[in-house]
Amino acid sequence: MNLKKYKNKLIMFAFILISVMLLAACDDKTSESRSTDTGTDSDEKYPFSISLRTLGLPYVENHSDINEDEYVKQLEEYTNTDLDIRLMPHDDFQVKLDLMFASGDIPDVVSSQGSFKSTSSNGQSLKQAVEAEVFLPLDDLIDEYGPNLKESIPAEVWDDVRGEDGKIYAIPQILSNPARRATVIRKDLLDQTGLDVPTTVEETLDVLRAFKELGVPQPYVARSNFSYSDTFFAAYDVQPMWELDESGNPVPKFYDTENMEKAIQTYRTMYEEGLIHPEFLTQDVNKYKNLIESGDVGMWAMNANALVGWDKNLKQNVPDAETLVIPSPIGPDGKGGYQLYSPVQRSYLINQETESPEKIIQFFDWMVSEEAETFFTYGVEGEDYTIENGEINYIQPESTDEVNREVFRATFLWLIADAVYTEGLLEMTPEGQDLINVFDEILSKEGRSGIEYNPPLDTFATFPALQFKPDSYPTILLEHIAKMVTGAEPVENWEGMLEEWESQGGNKILEEAKERYDSGTFDEPITPPGL
Repeated sequence: MNLKKYKNKLIMFAFILISVMLLAACDDKTSESRSTDTGTDSDEKYPFSISLRTLGLPYVENHSDINEDEYVKQLEEYTNTDLDIRLMPHDDFQVKLDLMFASGDIPDVVSSQGSFKSTSSNGQSLKQAVEAEVFLPLDDLIDEYGPNLKESIPAEVWDDVRGEDGKIYAIPQILSNPARRATVIRKDLLDQTGLDVPTTVEETLDVLRAFKELGVPQPYVARSNFSYSDTFFAAYDVQPMWELDESGNPVPKFYDTENMEKAIQTYRTMYEEGLIHPEFLTQDVNKYKNLIESGDVGMWAMNANALVGWDKNLKQNVPDAETLVIPSPIGPDGKGGYQLYSPVQRSYLINQETESPEKIIQFFDWMVSEEAETFFTYGVEGEDYTIENGEINYIQPESTDEVNREVFRATFLWLIADAVYTEGLLEMTPEGQDLINVFDEILSKEGRSGIEYNPPLDTFATFPALQFKPDSYPTILLEHIAKMVTGAEPVENWEGMLEEWESQGGNKILEEAKERYDSGTFDEPITPPGL
């Protein structure tokens, strides 16, 4: 690692913490030694550390020691490794990632949310660390030690984890279907109202009002920062994405003042009528999930691949509950749906200081083998499944703890699987087969997207309070949206909020966005696969 080059780059980026981080990292790493004769070709297990975001999974976040989990131990046996998993909290992930770098204690493998180039998901420090040669280029290692990875991951996905020098710096987990968020409704409650499945915003509000009359505590569950609560921003197509204005210049979609005010007014109506909780701004991911599974919610947005597990947990508390994925409410343009994702769900970078990095490549290469597919899908023979006459008999989880344990194995630990869903599990049950149909018939035909800048705009780093991503408004605007929804500010003030955003640096962001667009350094919007 070139520390002088790293420091110079960090000064240029005005990111002083990172320079301190790496100086400490080199001291720490120098004091550590790791034998190079361990790994899959030796009886001695190869030890390495890896940081992983908890993804808000209860099984992970409540675990007393994830490294002692029986599935982790089984994974170590399959791969002849000794894992040191370092959990990164789901909330404040960017902050924790920056602090990890600043501490100097950088694991052998660092995982990112999406591509490492996405500063909106990972903050600035990870991307800058790649540019400063903290992580290894992986092209040659993958060519020699990752044949299964090369074969199973499409070329265009590899392109998403290349640095500015054209080299591969991470191993990507793919997402083959960009539409994964869904609108879910309690069908049993809908049946009680006598109403049809809603299609428009107004019809949806009428259903939520009927849920309130039934005594549902939270007809629609919203949570902090409107995360997974953007159903109506999506309907009006004003999510924080880039589009072209009438003059052909790139602008954020929330510049559509008319529809932005309509979307905010929708949430304000819901707030005033008690269709969302008065303290929704403080509800985090765990509270949101617990409310849904306890039966206190009538409608919500979620990642569809998790629905079967959540449905099982819901039925533990409300045996007669039925869930149904419905087409998301449509807006004035006749469309709806949530953000469409890039093809990279997570990616994994290898520290430059790591000894025997080829063994880490072999670890990930095993993840796409048939043996790995059997383990992550079905678990441990004799405990999670039996084999009779050559057929696998899977023991379906019943309790909430068992469901959460299955999700941990099949999604969290399976680092390189297609993140859309675990096909082997879904195929075994009617509910799972229905969910596969949901992806094919509903989610593939909806969703919102916009112009994307990869690498991200440099001005986002200069003005962090003004940056945004498809499901997260700029902090400065989010504060005003919250006040408008709760009645502390008039909704009609939105134009003034845009002027405030521009005056504090937004104009610079718009200038760079136009320069990048005019130079052709942008990605076209993603199209729903079924349209």
